[in-house]
Amino acid sequence: MHAKSRGRGWPGGKTASAANRILAMLLRYLYLLRSSWPRTLELLYWPTLQMLIWGFMSQFFYQNSSYVFRAFGVLLAATLLWDVLFRGQLGLSILFLEEMWSRNLGNLFATPLRPREWALAMVVMSLVRVLIGVAPAALLAIPLYHYSIFAMGLPLVAFFSLLLAMGWGMGLAICALILRKGMGAESLAWLGAFVLAPVSCVYYPVSILPAWLQHVSWALPSTYVFEGMRAVLFKRGFEIGYLLRAAGLDLVFLVAGAALFLLAFEDARRRGALVQMGE
Repeated sequence: MHAKSRGRGWPGGKTASAANRILAMLLRYLYLLRSSWPRTLELLYWPTLQMLIWGFMSQFFYQNSSYVFRAFGVLLAATLLWDVLFRGQLGLSILFLEEMWSRNLGNLFATPLRPREWALAMVVMSLVRVLIGVAPAALLAIPLYHYSIFAMGLPLVAFFSLLLAMGWGMGLAICALILRKGMGAESLAWLGAFVLAPVSCVYYPVSILPAWLQHVSWALPSTYVFEGMRAVLFKRGFEIGYLLRAAGLDLVFLVAGAALFLLAFEDARRRGALVQMGE
């Protein structure tokens, strides 16, 4: 009788056990999400970003219908230049992550390699990756769209250099966060540059932003680059003031990024985390 009752109750017990296991895994993933703010940021990131960028852009087109007739070249140039910043930051971050994924940091620093030498090597390789990625796209735009970004001349060299330097500073800061927070912050490598896209005014002028947000925008080197790009393309000339301000802010980004990276590296070395990080 007892055995029969236990047999009849078993399916219900099995279902309850399965539900408990499922609940346990859900709790695990919720705790994981709660313990890592980069993972939570990733969930909010794309919908908010798309809403901000295309909302501001639509508002600008609505208020400036005459701009539409000249928008093609400006938007294409902005897209190509934005890719310089994005690939500069992402290229450096990916080089760093590849060492993390392969658990190779311990091997690297068993050699006489110094952190600043490693950082410099990543910066140079990031430049190579940007050239490989962006140059073919810029050349392909000539036969496809009859548009050449190279028509900007020397200002293009300045814009390229300024955006690349900002990307390096951001990339080093992101590497520092990953060293400090672990692989839970890995998604920042992909989110980093795009977080600043709405306030960098890539596709629209600063004046379209709310007044309070314009102060944030003018604190970024990228804003001066894209405002300067529009000045060149609309034949207002190359504004040296934008160049100097962007260069000064780039210096701040680079120094801050390098300092954060070196401090985070020394902290990880003291904690013994260099040989523990990986996939």
